[in-house]
Amino acid sequence: MSGIYLYDDRRARGFEPFALTRPTAELRAGALLVRERWARALGAEVAGVVTSAHLASFVEPASAPIVRTGTLPAGAWIVNARFAPSLAPVRDGTVLTADGRVAAVRLPTELSLDALAEGAASLDALAGHTGTSPIAGWWMDDVWDYVRHLVPMLEADIPLVAKGMKPGAPKDAIVVGTRPVFVERGAVVEPSVCFDATEGPILLRAGAHAHAFTRLVGPLYVGEHTLLTSDRIEASSIGDTCKVHGEISNSIFLGHSNKAHEGFIGHSVIGRWVNIGASTITSNLKNTYGDVQLWTPEGTRSTGMQFLGTMFGDHVKTGIGLCLTTGCVLGAGANVFGSTMPPKVVAPFSWGEAGAFTPYHIDKFLETAERMMARRDVALEEGMRSQLQMAFERRWSVEEA
Repeated sequence: MSGIYLYDDRRARGFEPFALTRPTAELRAGALLVRERWARALGAEVAGVVTSAHLASFVEPASAPIVRTGTLPAGAWIVNARFAPSLAPVRDGTVLTADGRVAAVRLPTELSLDALAEGAASLDALAGHTGTSPIAGWWMDDVWDYVRHLVPMLEADIPLVAKGMKPGAPKDAIVVGTRPVFVERGAVVEPSVCFDATEGPILLRAGAHAHAFTRLVGPLYVGEHTLLTSDRIEASSIGDTCKVHGEISNSIFLGHSNKAHEGFIGHSVIGRWVNIGASTITSNLKNTYGDVQLWTPEGTRSTGMQFLGTMFGDHVKTGIGLCLTTGCVLGAGANVFGSTMPPKVVAPFSWGEAGAFTPYHIDKFLETAERMMARRDVALEEGMRSQLQMAFERRWSVEEA
């Protein structure tokens, strides 16, 4: 069998503030990245990603290459990257559907990338009249759906990711509730950590480290080499190599981000290489208890959600004591500070505070990114440097939206 190719359709290419700097395959849906989910579901390697031209130089450890030109081979799977499949293996089928829509097609013949270049093509057209098989999972029709579906996804994912692990917490931990707790070999759990498994399962991956007196509330996934340093962390998916402190609820950390101080983060998505300043606080509920509105490239829209916090793009930095309004979008590379609450959307690569934003000089931004990444023993490779420069050139403005 040929490999898997993840396709960003036009809707996925508008998933800001993330689409400027990463393909949808590299977003975290439930416990795992979308790319990892499809590899498990189809039992094959991800061979490439078909996405926006400005992401041609995108590279991260273990990420799939961006397919630029040519053809996809016969026998390959092409899958919609906005669909997050269940982690249970798919047994058969060449056209996989969910909720009446085509999620994946195994190509009977070669397919030119010209048909997919602009994101307008639908997999339904590629499926033809071939018989279909169902696939379980979740559609991400809007960027906030990663938060909307987080809890049921974690409940389904954690037992499958932890398959083969023996459930149970260390003897000097506190356990509340009856749902399973999994601590992978190599994780460190200090005495008096509380595992609250009343509402869902909990999984700590190898290298994760939970400090004493931290309360972990399921469903909760904690990635490799992530440090948890007290307070209540609830119903969240935290990627690898993060530092997390303070109250966290219903949030997603893609990985390699820092929240090392006090401050509430709720119903939010935190991109890679984000640094959240001390006492930065997100609001995730309006005083009216009404639906949260969120900025999108097509304009501000109602999410239909009562709880929604902030979308932190990649490489965002926030200052000490920053308060963020309900349904806030911080564009990639933004450095936001000040005592006044910023607007509901801050354009990418902005520097400053409410009413006084200026463009972040790209050379200074890249210097900061390189320093931060080096602290985690990750080099800012030339490909990613080039991609970030391209993102800067293609950055959107709030006025244009």
